[in-house]
Amino acid sequence: MPAHPPERTARPRRGRLDTRTLRADLRALLLDASIALVVTAGIYALLHHRIETGSSQTLMVMPFLDDAHRYRFYWACQAFGWSGLLWAWISVLLGLLRATAPGRWTVLPHAGIERWHRVTGITTVGLMLGHALAFLFELLREDAEGGGGGALAAFADVFVPGWYDSGTGQVAILLGLIAFYLAIPLGFSFYLRWWTGPRLWRVLHRFVIAVYVLSVWHTLLYGTNVWFDGGLRTAVWLLQLPVALLLLARLLAPLRPGERLTAADLRGPGRWRALARLAGRAAAALAVPALLLVAATGRDGGRTPGEETGDMAVTQPMVWAGLAVLLTVLAAAALAVRRDARAAGPGPLRKR
Repeated sequence: MPAHPPERTARPRRGRLDTRTLRADLRALLLDASIALVVTAGIYALLHHRIETGSSQTLMVMPFLDDAHRYRFYWACQAFGWSGLLWAWISVLLGLLRATAPGRWTVLPHAGIERWHRVTGITTVGLMLGHALAFLFELLREDAEGGGGGALAAFADVFVPGWYDSGTGQVAILLGLIAFYLAIPLGFSFYLRWWTGPRLWRVLHRFVIAVYVLSVWHTLLYGTNVWFDGGLRTAVWLLQLPVALLLLARLLAPLRPGERLTAADLRGPGRWRALARLAGRAAAALAVPALLLVAATGRDGGRTPGEETGDMAVTQPMVWAGLAVLLTVLAAAALAVRRDARAAGPGPLRKR
């Protein structure tokens, strides 16, 4: 027996923030954000043209918006919103591709997919911020003309959840703000995975799909260009089909073997946890036929030209209750991961 136990290789100290990866992603962000701004400018030009020619369906409800130059911040808000939704769609697709077991159809390496998933996610948050700031500038412009309630009221309308209390916006803006404020911690949690632990990061990041759902819901409720049935609204729904199908593939064929459910899992000692995971996946899978049905019928609760809109089917208390449920589930998942980590104890040190 040796006089002294063999020395273990100490794990190098790491900070809480993965600055190396963050710097690399920010360098790639330069190209991605530039493309996003060009697309935003193109969307703004298209919206401006539709107003100038009188072909925008928005004018059917709000004819006073026919002065595109006067309401330029409003249309910039719409343009940022549309480009933000497009980049969110791209980021979600890349994330689902990254989390699905590769097959013959896989073209790009998973490392590249993951990197661009992170970069497009950062761009999406930036576009969401631009969307909100453009709306703030529009309210400040109205205030300068004597039609607003002051700068503080404008800021609260844009950035304080539940403050906006006019029409559809009292629900639509609340949904958008919840999506924005959830996107920041859930989207940027990757760079803190050394602090939280990789498993906790993965569990929390899965809830980012809720941000995307809220963003689409916000758009369909408050995007004035899709208030009525038409090609643009149909396109929004059709773009959700690949997301739904990739989500289904993610549930049926996850990348990590430990996330795959088998019949033995449902009979073993951890069967209750396996049953809960199975129920969650089944509920998520139901979104696929629901999206197919809505896209095929076009019946999504949108406005109908020439008809009065009825009372809102969803109210602010309902949204707050839904958020409470979401946060409760998120917290329960995080606590379960922490409990398992404590029960497992410290693992062996990995060699560099």
